[in-house]
Amino acid sequence: MRDRLEIVIVVVAVLFVLLMLELVRRRQLREKYALLWMGVGVVAVFLSFARSWLDKLATALGIDYGPSALFLFSTLFLLGMAAHLSWEVSRLEERIRRLAEEIALSRARPPKDDEPITE
Repeated sequence: MRDRLEIVIVVVAVLFVLLMLELVRRRQLREKYALLWMGVGVVAVFLSFARSWLDKLATALGIDYGPSALFLFSTLFLLGMAAHLSWEVSRLEERIRRLAEEIALSRARPPKDDEPITE
């Protein structure tokens, strides 16, 4: 049973990495995020083969069941990603607001003598 689970995890992780590469190729995902998610796929493959290592780590942290530690780390990772993406969105919203103000101000000023009038 465990061998089949490892095979499924590896297949899913490889498909995930291929999906990330395709999204980058189509320019629907920036490289920095694709590298991050491909890293997640590699870690998933590593952890599928290193179950005893995960169990030892969980025991050292006082967690009785290894996959619970994996769930904890996954949740913390996703919380970190959500915080990072919230920061990125906030930064981009501020930049968009500034650009919109600049456009509004440039349209509001009267044109110079040698500048054509655009509507």
